[in-house]
Amino acid sequence: MHRDVLEYYLSRAASAQWISMSDTLDDDIRVILKTGLKFLGRAAGIWKASMPDDEHFAKCREAAEKIHAADPEIILQACIFEAIYREDVESVKIPARVFEAFGLPYEDRHFDYDACLFPADSGAWSNMPDISKAETQMWFYYRGINYIDCGYEAFHMGQIHLYTGHDRDYSCIGRVIEMLRKYGSVHARRHKVIFDAHSHSLVVGGKSLLDYNAMPFTRYPVLDRPGEKLVLVREGKSGGGISPEGVYEKALPFLYEYDNWGGRDVWAHEHQTYEQLAWNQWWGGDQISWFACQDEEARNKFLDYSFKWTAVNNPDGFFAFPLMRGLGEGGDGNDRVYKLNNRSDACPGGFSQEDTAARLIKGGYDKYRAFANPSMLDYSGKDVDDPETGVRLPEKVVLYGSFQPYVGAPENDSNSEITRMYYIGGGRYSLSFVMPYAGEYDFGISTWGTLSACVSEHRGFPYSGSGGKSKLLINADNTVVRITFTYMTNEIKIEELT
Repeated sequence: MHRDVLEYYLSRAASAQWISMSDTLDDDIRVILKTGLKFLGRAAGIWKASMPDDEHFAKCREAAEKIHAADPEIILQACIFEAIYREDVESVKIPARVFEAFGLPYEDRHFDYDACLFPADSGAWSNMPDISKAETQMWFYYRGINYIDCGYEAFHMGQIHLYTGHDRDYSCIGRVIEMLRKYGSVHARRHKVIFDAHSHSLVVGGKSLLDYNAMPFTRYPVLDRPGEKLVLVREGKSGGGISPEGVYEKALPFLYEYDNWGGRDVWAHEHQTYEQLAWNQWWGGDQISWFACQDEEARNKFLDYSFKWTAVNNPDGFFAFPLMRGLGEGGDGNDRVYKLNNRSDACPGGFSQEDTAARLIKGGYDKYRAFANPSMLDYSGKDVDDPETGVRLPEKVVLYGSFQPYVGAPENDSNSEITRMYYIGGGRYSLSFVMPYAGEYDFGISTWGTLSACVSEHRGFPYSGSGGKSKLLINADNTVVRITFTYMTNEIKIEELT
């Protein structure tokens, strides 16, 4: 898929986990049309099956047809995960077309669960499939072609670096993906399927096996405010390579989401201290259960924050809004599924974020991209001299001060990589970030990452030590800030966007 088209979809993406099984599908479709969503991630798939496969795929097809009747442009994504279960695998008879695709003679048999697994002493999960095994490749292919037949045009391949532990050159997973692409070129709705996985890069021989990379957010707890407050942290980047479209990309597109892996840790909430709980995943839960347990105002603000944070911190990144996501033990009362829908008779379990999502999706990323940092972790500025004086410019320049915990760094850390500024040319350094809370903060600029030569806004010359910093006044929650510093003149420019 051409990058412009791919980004059109990713900029209108949501995590719609198991929407194919939703009991409020009519209202879900209303929300999809209202918000302008075009890419529904995790729309179908199984972790542990709740029904026979024939029934599962029938429901997947029915939901896809209903969604595409409302908007035929939408891409639905199916999942193939890093966990399998004996009763699910061994209940399925292998279709003749699967044997044929792998060039094998037909056998009248079911899938063999044990033939899919890593050796018991490998260190892998006991129920993790080994993609180097032919049986596992057939299982993945079987699931993929059935989802394609049901109208699904994208695949999330789970924690791909786990089940490829014995596939170090990625030839086995590469074979399966290529086989599914080939099948999709004939049988998919628009003769194309795309792939992502939890990965920063899956490149072999310069070519990416994935169309884009996807990961959950990384967090840092804030302890000086009441409640369970978290801020997001820059971590890693999306790798580059030749895309499946055949175009070299310095960085492939990247999709962030609120992930789930078990809900709330009830024991932790009853037995851990406030500080221990803060560092226990997302305050003792997974991402979506933490989010769902905040009050409505806080959820709306965190959606706004996540969207702006993504636009500013990763110019190749996009945010998958949580349209529908399982909560495990982390629901609100008896609610076991988070839904973006406004709470109503049509969706009594809605969490009421659809208006915020609609505003952000329709407003788009461009306003905030104008403040975006360069490609993540590509700081540049090495061995650069001032053309007038010949003075070597510092390779490392860091913003530090009381604002740092709100962007995920220790307070007054003059050597932080989180708040390291990017060299943008012309002797200038810049950093953009999102301040989630209004208030008065301070900051200084540490050249070379030390406290021996610092600069602040009201001083035209360097100083040493942690005192004498500039004030940073934030008038509204979720304010985007860009600070630009010119080394030779010590000029500092502060810009803010709400």
